[in-house]
Amino acid sequence: MNKENKNKMEKMKIYSQAEMLDRTLGPKGTPERDEYDAKVDDYMIGLAIRRAREAQNLTQEQLGERIGVQRARICSIERGTNLRLSTIRRIFTALGIEVKLDIANMQPIPLC
Repeated sequence: MNKENKNKMEKMKIYSQAEMLDRTLGPKGTPERDEYDAKVDDYMIGLAIRRAREAQNLTQEQLGERIGVQRARICSIERGTNLRLSTIRRIFTALGIEVKLDIANMQPIPLC
């Protein structure tokens, strides 16, 4: 690395993920940031469903049959799109997994 590049690197500021989100989407509480955070949450729920399904060696089609939906719907759910609490509950019940809704300042509520 030449001296000029080294000087540029030393002057560059490194941002954390939270700082970058604040700079690009705005701080928490702004509509754009809230929408982004909700999409991330939905994606993480979908990922948890996929991992649970795969741990039981089930196909999307087999899980869909258990809850009465088509494979395409399971695919959509695992991508974190169009999630509904009732569907999440049905899926985890079909997989035999206990799920609790944890609301701040309240006892966890069993969903299934």
